[in-house]
Amino acid sequence: MSIWDAFDRISKGKGASPAGKIENIIVGLGNPGIQYENSRHNAGFMAVAALEKKYGFEVKQHKFKALVGEAQIGGKRVLVMKPETYMNNSGEAIAQAMSFYKIPIENVLVIFDDISLEPGHIRIRRKGSAGGHNGLKSIIALCGGEDFPRIKLGVGKKPHPDYDLADWVLGHFDEQQQKAFDSRLEDAAAAAELIIGGDTDKAMNLYNK
Repeated sequence: MSIWDAFDRISKGKGASPAGKIENIIVGLGNPGIQYENSRHNAGFMAVAALEKKYGFEVKQHKFKALVGEAQIGGKRVLVMKPETYMNNSGEAIAQAMSFYKIPIENVLVIFDDISLEPGHIRIRRKGSAGGHNGLKSIIALCGGEDFPRIKLGVGKKPHPDYDLADWVLGHFDEQQQKAFDSRLEDAAAAAELIIGGDTDKAMNLYNK
């Protein structure tokens, strides 16, 4: 990064050290390891990358069984996490961070893949069940229930009913699907800012499509 790029980020409020105590957590779900990079199941990790780009911070510190970083988002100091526990145990990492910072479950925003939505579609919800998603099952079991906001990123349904679900979500988009998925990552980051700032209704109205 050049000195001018750094100045530009600081002048826009990006890259500055977050102030105050951590009030919220944003979690992007996925699996660690190069073999899983950009797979459908790593949609949450890709959303975190969009947040890093938008707010000029990095999620790279190893803490709470996760990679973490801090940012000022929606007027709040936020911990951003990518659990390294693998998807099925995501709640372990989040529970540790919640306990350390005394964060209630309603202040944890989770971003993850949804096979019921096609690539390029987003659904924001205030709370809800796991819906068969193993990452959410772990969070609900270990972190205090279902009452946390979430951003669902469409990754598309299996091509036919007998297709193995694990193979599907651990697989990769084709070029057209990837383009459609990537086109909504900035929207997901903008929605996260609104949700953290307390304006979930506006986020839903603008980005649920």
